[in-house]
Amino acid sequence: MLEYARWKYVVILLVVLLSVLYALPNIYPQDPSVQITANRGSAIDAPLRQRVDAILKKAGVTPKSVETENGNLLVRMPSSDAQTKASDALTAELGTGYVVALNLASTTPGWLEAIAAKPMLLGLDLQGGVHFLMEVDRKAALDKRFEAYLEDLRVVLRDNRVRYSSVERRNDDTLQVALSDASEMDKARQLIARDLPTLQMDSAGDRITLTVPKAELDKIATDAIEQNVGTLRNRINELGVAEPIIQRQGADRVVVQLPGVQDTAQAKRILGATATLEYRGVIEGSNPYDALQSGNVPPEGRIFYQKRIGPDGKPVPIILNKRVIASGDQLQSASSFFDTQSGTPAVRVRLTSLGGQRMFDYSSQHVGKPMAVVYTERIPEVKIVDGKEVRSTRINEQVISVATIQSTLGRDFQTTGLESMKEAADLALLLRAGALAAPMDFAEQRVIGPSLGKENIQRGLTAVLYAFGFALVFFLVYYRMFGIITCLALLLNLLMVFAVMSVMGATLTLPGLAGIALTVGMSVDANVLINERIREELRAGLPPLTAISSGYEHASGTILDANVTAFLAGLAMAVFGTGPLRGFGITLMLGIATSAYTAVSVSRGMATLIYGHRRKLKSIAI
Repeated sequence: MLEYARWKYVVILLVVLLSVLYALPNIYPQDPSVQITANRGSAIDAPLRQRVDAILKKAGVTPKSVETENGNLLVRMPSSDAQTKASDALTAELGTGYVVALNLASTTPGWLEAIAAKPMLLGLDLQGGVHFLMEVDRKAALDKRFEAYLEDLRVVLRDNRVRYSSVERRNDDTLQVALSDASEMDKARQLIARDLPTLQMDSAGDRITLTVPKAELDKIATDAIEQNVGTLRNRINELGVAEPIIQRQGADRVVVQLPGVQDTAQAKRILGATATLEYRGVIEGSNPYDALQSGNVPPEGRIFYQKRIGPDGKPVPIILNKRVIASGDQLQSASSFFDTQSGTPAVRVRLTSLGGQRMFDYSSQHVGKPMAVVYTERIPEVKIVDGKEVRSTRINEQVISVATIQSTLGRDFQTTGLESMKEAADLALLLRAGALAAPMDFAEQRVIGPSLGKENIQRGLTAVLYAFGFALVFFLVYYRMFGIITCLALLLNLLMVFAVMSVMGATLTLPGLAGIALTVGMSVDANVLINERIREELRAGLPPLTAISSGYEHASGTILDANVTAFLAGLAMAVFGTGPLRGFGITLMLGIATSAYTAVSVSRGMATLIYGHRRKLKSIAI
């Protein structure tokens, strides 16, 4: 007999309801928008909004809305042309104080967002954007680490009163220390072995030769690339780019894809900026304003500028020691929290063992004295002069925090007295990922316009609709009532694919659309197997209800076997492939899983609902 458990109907109803709800956001188009992010020293406030309104009015652009969202100013535009025009005008007028980036803003209703329903993210080929292939300068990464080794050796020997005549790099992997007194050789070896245990050491006469093992050299290069990938991801997240792709390619290259971003120069400025962080002591007893006017700066000091603005409307100057206590290279981690003892937001910092030793030595002698965190950013700029590309570097140097040393510090310490939790979180972010471990060169760049992406979407959706339409006509003509059942199952299959991809946050690409079209065909195969099996059972003389039940039972095993092999192929593409191949594999797997469920379970439920109660059924429309 043809039977179907009631709980399975409940599952089908839930699947249909959830699929409709979570696929629904995809019918709401995104607004072309311009996002304005404040650089250090600037703010998103009411005067900026008034200034933006004036700039847009002058440019003859009427925005749909101007609103503050996640600390950024979001200007929604009625069209892509208006978006481009507004971006050009805002970039020219706002200057270097703000980052102006093209983006797409969601129009999904609030009640859908409340249940975490959101539209599928579109890839570079469907939405447009920029593609960069960036190459990490391995030599610069190694040079930077060797400079740190040299400085560490000098500090270790100097702090322990071991006299030396030179500390220098001899070749690509060797350092040499020349001692002033050969009798201090044993002491120097012990100190170096304690503080720099990864270096291989050999000595002769008054010279110590230190070799960096190849494994350590490879680790330095790998760590530099991994740190750069993390830094790039944090910088891009600050721009609010939806679903960027940042992944390693080969030994020293990184692929960066930014869907929705069309301003190549601005994207290169953000990605290519090299930043460093340094802890320096504050020199007290000297008035920085007097030093500025007279030019009399203490010999061991240098004038820096803080991020806070003074009464004169300019950044407040401060005199810091030239000697760096510790830098971002010695930073292991940083996190923000609320310090209950001081009642203010704070940042917890952890340094490496060598950085911790330096911090201990300095702080033990300067308890109650202020210490500053300096953020230095080297920003590559590209300008077109007389039709030629001119490259230059702008240095942005700023004191982002000044705090008093409350007690002796070691590897773990905290910076207190910050104004807000947001400031603490921002400082922790800068400490964690503010610096690129090594410079990166742009080996390749491509720009895909939004018009091409729109055309890709239209053609891809047309292909899926035609695939669905052909299947619909075939099934209706050839299988009649079971054709209607099959078409409803196919429709639910598409809804489920879109819903699952939206929930997973998967990115839909052009190959992904091809995968969806392919799953429609595979779902057709599954239903053909079922329908033909039912027809065979009818030709064998079985009653209609028994033929339907037997057809589903005997065809299900074959369908599952075929789908498992195809699913494994999709899994291999998703795991080992990158870019378009991975997108195709993901949609293929989702489509196979949903088509197997709709063909075997949902269509049987509908057939049972239509024919199951008819006990004296003589024939069926198949």
